[in-house]
Amino acid sequence: MTSCSVVLEAPVRRVAIFGGTHGNELSGVFLVKHWQKNGAEIQRSGLQVTPFITNPRAVKKCTRYIDCDLNRVFDPDNLGRKVMEDIPYEVRKAQEINNLFGPKGSDVAYDLIFDLHNTTSNMGGTLILENSRNDFIIQMFHYIKVKLILNKLLHIYFYMLLKDCIPVQGLNYTDSWAKHPVGVEVGPQPQGVLRADILDKMRKIIKHGLDFIYLSFLGEEFPPCTIEVYRIIEKVDYPRNKNDEIIAIIHPCLQDQDWQPLNKGDPIFLTCDGETIAYEGDSTVYPTFVNEAAYYEKKQAFMKTVKLKLTHALSPAS
Repeated sequence: MTSCSVVLEAPVRRVAIFGGTHGNELSGVFLVKHWQKNGAEIQRSGLQVTPFITNPRAVKKCTRYIDCDLNRVFDPDNLGRKVMEDIPYEVRKAQEINNLFGPKGSDVAYDLIFDLHNTTSNMGGTLILENSRNDFIIQMFHYIKVKLILNKLLHIYFYMLLKDCIPVQGLNYTDSWAKHPVGVEVGPQPQGVLRADILDKMRKIIKHGLDFIYLSFLGEEFPPCTIEVYRIIEKVDYPRNKNDEIIAIIHPCLQDQDWQPLNKGDPIFLTCDGETIAYEGDSTVYPTFVNEAAYYEKKQAFMKTVKLKLTHALSPAS
């Protein structure tokens, strides 16, 4: 098989691992705090790997955020705001993080960010890709999946979510300013709770990701590859009345069915009167973030995705 190198303008050398972007998603908090005390597990020769708690006040209170969602404020307007007493806590933290690991979009920004999250949805281990043209991340995701298969860890239920339907200017997530942003979602896990199996999945994903970065740094060549991803196409809200109150909940047939095909006529919502509301789309979609607890405030019952394949297409090294 013909192989090709992961060729970049500069090798990925500086890596940050963020935990606590949402203070009640505890797997990332637990792992990052552990690695801050004992980082041997995540260190690789020649790389700079920095574990970091992004929202310490929310972590201390075990709440998603203090004033506003830290994972939505890394936009130019917020990063450029003057620091005043009444500035939201998370905006101030975003500016601090941008100064430490950025600035966003600059040549001196960190090369790669793993932003660790938990979800209450039945999503398994999910890696989030911001850009379908990022060949380095495509190859890394493939490497992680192969390693999980070789280690007989298929029970991890490994998926890849693609967000590049979102305009570039709209990407204001915590990891969005890194040259290679990687979101890690592992669930199902309730907010404010730790589960050993969920934490272990997250830990293994990070281990294999760092191994790939290290091998790439050493100049190892990897064969061409193709990965299966789920691209977000639409966010679906709950049915609501004229007072904007939810009047139907996720149907039992959809609950916990993240990544499973949803076809026209399949039930998606159920009212207290027993009325079933069916999916009316003409094409098959794959729902995810189904009934995510944190998304009630964002008016989102689930995301619709479509399945597609991305191919690693780099030129051979000269």
